[in-house]
Amino acid sequence: MPLEIRPALETDAADIAGIYAPIVSETAISFEDVPPTADEMGKRIAATRADGYSYLVASDGKRILGYAYASAHRSRAAYRYSADVTIYIAPTAQRMGVGGALYGALLPELARLGFHAAFAGIALPNPASVGLHEAVGFTLVGIYREVGFKFGRWHDVGWWQRLLAKG
Repeated sequence: MPLEIRPALETDAADIAGIYAPIVSETAISFEDVPPTADEMGKRIAATRADGYSYLVASDGKRILGYAYASAHRSRAAYRYSADVTIYIAPTAQRMGVGGALYGALLPELARLGFHAAFAGIALPNPASVGLHEAVGFTLVGIYREVGFKFGRWHDVGWWQRLLAKG
């Protein structure tokens, strides 16, 4: 399947919201409680780009199959060269190379923008996400135990890191 990886546009917001909504409403993978609307997703895309971070989509030419973006790791100045990364793939496109292709574009772009390290928080258990992140070079740095409460129970979040540049 030929993939196009490109910057997300605000016009992609409805497709992105469609991928994300069941993750919010049916799983603990996201700690949001209410799926954002397409309008809200459009605002998030614009804000991510305005803040100097990348927001990418993968398309098969007809539909958005997944998306990945970066955001601030923490607010203090010393963290300015670190970024958190997030990726979501449509259920029908999982295990088809979409995640690897998105990270194959996002991580070098972050390095080009001057970021030194990328961090991914993964609600556990999530073997598919762990496998993807480790396949593209992330390593586990620690687990926050019982840090998120959703669907009536506590959830752990593991943190993975990948250095983007040497020195």
